[in-house]
Amino acid sequence: MDFLELFVSKVNGILWDYVLIIGLVGIGLYFTIRLGFIQIRRFGTAAKRVFGGIFKKEASKEGSMSSFQALATSIAAQIGTGNVAGVATAISLGGPGSVFWMWVSAFLGMSTIFVEATLAQKYRETDKDGQLVGGPAYYIKNGLGSKKLASFFAIALIIALGFIGNMVQSNSIADAVSRAFNIPQLAIGIGIAIIAGLIFVGGMKRIASFAEMVVPVMAAVYIIGAIIVMVIFRENLIPVLKDIFVAAFNPEAVVGGAAGIGVQQAVRFGIARGLFSNEAGMGSTPNSHAVADVAHPAEQGLSAMIAVFIDTILVCTATALVILATGAHNLDVVGVGVTQEAFNIAFGPIGEKFLAVCLTFFAFTTVVGWYYFGENNVRFLFKGKNAILIYQIIVLFFIVLGSYQKVGFVWSLADMFNGIMVIPNLIAIFSLFKESKAMLKDYDEQNQKGVRLNYKYEYQNH
Repeated sequence: MDFLELFVSKVNGILWDYVLIIGLVGIGLYFTIRLGFIQIRRFGTAAKRVFGGIFKKEASKEGSMSSFQALATSIAAQIGTGNVAGVATAISLGGPGSVFWMWVSAFLGMSTIFVEATLAQKYRETDKDGQLVGGPAYYIKNGLGSKKLASFFAIALIIALGFIGNMVQSNSIADAVSRAFNIPQLAIGIGIAIIAGLIFVGGMKRIASFAEMVVPVMAAVYIIGAIIVMVIFRENLIPVLKDIFVAAFNPEAVVGGAAGIGVQQAVRFGIARGLFSNEAGMGSTPNSHAVADVAHPAEQGLSAMIAVFIDTILVCTATALVILATGAHNLDVVGVGVTQEAFNIAFGPIGEKFLAVCLTFFAFTTVVGWYYFGENNVRFLFKGKNAILIYQIIVLFFIVLGSYQKVGFVWSLADMFNGIMVIPNLIAIFSLFKESKAMLKDYDEQNQKGVRLNYKYEYQNH
């Protein structure tokens, strides 16, 4: 086990200290410039599309999701332990400055996810059951013309999210609920697996309906709880914000040299946890954006940007400010325990239970979202329904297994497989970027002419 932990640590060092930080930040910056700072100029339009869909029921064609359902499924996957335990881990290992680098990853990631979502829309397919399928595996195969690289990505995603990723989610639920309600972690894992299995067997329709119903409520409740904590500790907010900006570039000025936290640690853990949370550039959420029933790919690309904003700028920031304002990051606890202590300081014993319930919903919706992304890639690799059943059984096994594993090592495994998964996706979106930009231009031209939006999906019926 020691050898495996050392190996995973070495791989993560190479991936996250160099390869992916340069790749993700670089490609996000490139897209941001080439798309004319789309996350600023089109933010109003994107927000109107998303928040207008919360209060009206959108119809969708059979075998697809409505735009809002696709977005909700995306956010279900994005808002998980990364927003609670992940933020706490980033602050513990990278100091307050890591929060600033989370913001940077989100800002640049909004342009990255626009490209991912539009390409996923263009290169999606309709399978033999009449169900839309799409995502990086499909735009790598159909856009780049590389079935081998597409298959490599699909396998990496299934392992990273369906198996290892869901271990992380189960681990955090079990840890939080066990602390708050004194229930054995294995029993919690079995309970999660049973409920998840009932949703999995309902397919795309049940998953979409579940996400559409639960996601807006769970995000709103958590943010309101965090705002109340900030009001209670309002005198600490200005110093906390100052610490975040100062520590982003000079950690020793805030945490001191004895902590051993440098700029590299702040950048690494901020970017790594930011990616794990908002998933921009990872190639996961395009699996849901691909199946949205919209008139034009750019519409879903704009909606996808708001998902990153909600996940990191709103929810992750709320967690970070709660932790730093209450001083919970200075206590001798790790992972989700840091965030639980923060709410406990603010509300007493009820705070710990509140966080446990929120985290359960966060992580459980992510389990459902990540399961769906994995299923989409199982459909890419295998054509029979038996493969889906086998995949479901393995996912449920990993959910139970993850509920009582060592927290640190599970996170390290998640980082490693996420990193492996990102590489082929970055190659694809960089290579196909011109097509995404052309779709945005087509969208603008149609809007300027005042014509009904219409886009020809070249690969939908292949």
